[in-house]
Amino acid sequence: MTSYRIEAGTAQHIGNRPQQNDRAALFTGARAPGYVLAVLSDGIASPAGAEQVLHTARQVFDEFKPGDHPDIERLAQLLHEIISETHTVIKMNAVAGKTELHASFVGLVISPHGEAVWAHVGDSRLYRFEHDKCAMRTSDVAYVEHLISSDRLPADAARNHRRSKLLLNVLGNSRKEPFVTTGSHTGLVAGDSFLLGSDGLWHFFTDAELAAVTAKSTPRQAAEKLISKAGERSQGKGGNCTMAIVKLVKPPSA
Repeated sequence: MTSYRIEAGTAQHIGNRPQQNDRAALFTGARAPGYVLAVLSDGIASPAGAEQVLHTARQVFDEFKPGDHPDIERLAQLLHEIISETHTVIKMNAVAGKTELHASFVGLVISPHGEAVWAHVGDSRLYRFEHDKCAMRTSDVAYVEHLISSDRLPADAARNHRRSKLLLNVLGNSRKEPFVTTGSHTGLVAGDSFLLGSDGLWHFFTDAELAAVTAKSTPRQAAEKLISKAGERSQGKGGNCTMAIVKLVKPPSA
């Protein structure tokens, strides 16, 4: 039995954009008691891709049957299934609608056995905090190394990959399969927390700032503070700002 309970929430702000293209959600498993899935997606130019991410994530997670105690690889496979199915559906919809849709993906699964597994595609981010310290965050490092080694791109060109639609690492890209990075952590305890954020959020904060705000506040309070400060630092010119926060806290005393 875990020695913590979960507090979680999502929040977003449109920024100075004409519409909100980001989407975030928290799900519990219909056939997986005690499992939690957090998903965040940034739709590029349209919310349609991000909406498909959440729709597929819910469908796949609702069908997930963990058994007694699935290993880390099985939980990572669950996230890969969500990514693969979403990528396929977005491409099919693009053919039917004659408009190519793109979306980023970051997903987190927390099991009732004190395990966390995450997967990441694109420029949305996941952070893992231990109290008020940032223990890790996802990045583009592995993708850049992949471009250099597999696509034989010069290092400088690979590091500027966001400037090229051909090299964009997203779901729905008809030219390239999404490059997925995964990670995991076991032995979760009260005081651990996770933040999933779109680039309209993480662009304006250091890792230490995000860790401190998340540690000192409830998910709702942290989201309000971060959205307010992101708007201030962007001087009203920031994009969509979206996050999902999952905190592990001590259960109330009996």
